[in-house]
Amino acid sequence: MRFDIITLFPEMFSGVLSGGILRKAAEKGLLEVRVHDLRTWTTDKHRQVDDRPYGGLEGMVLMPEPVFKAVESVREDPGAKVILLSPQGRTFDSGLARDLAARRQVILICGRYEGVDERVARHLADAEVSIGDYVLSGGEPAAWVVVDAVARFVPGVVGKEGSVRRDSFEGGILDYPHYTRPRDFRGLSVPEVLFSGDHGRIERWRRKEALAKTLAVRPELLAGRELAPGDRELLEEIERERSGGKERKES
Repeated sequence: MRFDIITLFPEMFSGVLSGGILRKAAEKGLLEVRVHDLRTWTTDKHRQVDDRPYGGLEGMVLMPEPVFKAVESVREDPGAKVILLSPQGRTFDSGLARDLAARRQVILICGRYEGVDERVARHLADAEVSIGDYVLSGGEPAAWVVVDAVARFVPGVVGKEGSVRRDSFEGGILDYPHYTRPRDFRGLSVPEVLFSGDHGRIERWRRKEALAKTLAVRPELLAGRELAPGDRELLEEIERERSGGKERKES
């Protein structure tokens, strides 16, 4: 698949795209990321891309013309998805990342300054997307996040695709804890169940830990969700241990 990123600061992407799985995916021909300078599509000698907003408020707003021209120029696939990265957008999540990974081309528009002319959001972009309830200096860091998250769902990008299916949020809940050597570190021991060789007990422990973490940190993920077989029993067990003031342990 291919990403086209439209930005005022293309130099911000050189280091991000030159390492890790994104570089390897590009070398394999699985992923292509093209970064475009928005000023390429200006027509005046000052290469102006922004102007003061109508209504007299402070700050500057990206003008629609260069953004429209940029998207129209880089779009090659009629089914390309155009995303405006903005604090006003829907929250980016694993489901959207998976949907975008199925596209042949995704175009990301990096917002800047006080925002982007609303005609871009309403008549050019297919969706406005935010990576969280906070404001960044621009959409560039959000674009990094989107590219990295989406790339993981492109077949062949992650060496062991089973690990993607076990990531946090893929099952609707957070991930379970992971441990490696040494078995004892400064008096902190790895749970004994992981050495039991009993795969049934290990899977039960992992599921219980994942549910407990989700309940403690992101309980909204469980609200109204259809639970997998056995989850209700595990949640009741977690609640009993909490109400009794006991430390959770493998039974």
